[in-house]
Amino acid sequence: MLTQIQNYFTFETIYLWASFGILPFWLMIIFIPSLRITQILVNSIIIPLILGTTYGYLVYQTLLLDENYILESFNLYLGLDNLYILFSNESFLLIFWLHFLALSIFLGSWVSRNAIKYNIPRSVVFLPIIIIYLTGPIGLVIYWIVRVFYAKKLGLHD
Repeated sequence: MLTQIQNYFTFETIYLWASFGILPFWLMIIFIPSLRITQILVNSIIIPLILGTTYGYLVYQTLLLDENYILESFNLYLGLDNLYILFSNESFLLIFWLHFLALSIFLGSWVSRNAIKYNIPRSVVFLPIIIIYLTGPIGLVIYWIVRVFYAKKLGLHD
């Protein structure tokens, strides 16, 4: 049975499941952030638990492949060429993709909750959340500017 699971969950399958599986949660953040179902599914430990378990499985699979990329992964700080070499490995590329998905959904969820806290209209928060989905930090900067305008204060921490 474990072999069947391993054969099904190839890197490509995990990529597709993660990429398409996260979309309903983003739609919930964008369109129905105040509903209880969004609070339960998006603003809880469920998504990080799923992505974290998948992340651990990929690290395990990478170790099973007997690759030295785990130790070499710290070379990414030594230059852009080393980062390119690391990303040429399919398992590490997927690990970093899951990393990005987890952080961006966390950020989108925080922005959505924060907008509710400051009574910022959904129509105004829509664009920053979409940009967070696509690029992450740029959407956060746009949201921060919007929040300063609506909250009428310049807060550097929350």
